[in-house]
Amino acid sequence: MASAGPIDNRLFVLILQHPQEKKEALATAAPTCSLLSHARLVVGLSWPNLSRALGRSVDPRRWAVLYLGSARPAALGHLREIIALDRRGEPPANQEAMLRRLDGVVVLDGTWKEAKTLWWRNPWLLKMRRLVLNPEHKSRYGRIRREPRREALSTLEAVALLLKHLDGRPEIEATLLGALDRLIAEARPSRQPVGERVSR
Repeated sequence: MASAGPIDNRLFVLILQHPQEKKEALATAAPTCSLLSHARLVVGLSWPNLSRALGRSVDPRRWAVLYLGSARPAALGHLREIIALDRRGEPPANQEAMLRRLDGVVVLDGTWKEAKTLWWRNPWLLKMRRLVLNPEHKSRYGRIRREPRREALSTLEAVALLLKHLDGRPEIEATLLGALDRLIAEARPSRQPVGERVSR
């Protein structure tokens, strides 16, 4: 998954990876971080707070988390691909205000069950703004890993979509998805679709 150099993304991406996902040959968290200038991958189950997970002091109110809740984006009545939610799981009217001036986003990486474990073991995530994805297209990863919901994407795809909209740079998405296509092409001869996965 070589590239001309790391992408100079503005929005910092912190990926919290469940230890079991690290063992997956087709996990996309590490390749995602290698392609971005401002990204960090940490493996574990729990951290005291965002600053400890990130390794530096930050204001969690200026960060968002890709939310795993029961909200179905299609039922929220929004056409946008990134939807901000309030603490009740409802989309506020002023979406732009919720998405403005974010310094970073946390993405949980693992199967659906593993990602939910990370969510519940790190209650400080509740202090952050919540985002859900409403992608126009199904996951490319669905060809080699079954996804439990239409909006479930691989970590690489989720980050690509976030940066496309929150950094305002569609070319980032194109570069990241190109890298994913290469990964899938390399894996396809030896892999059949397996287990239900949601690398978020």
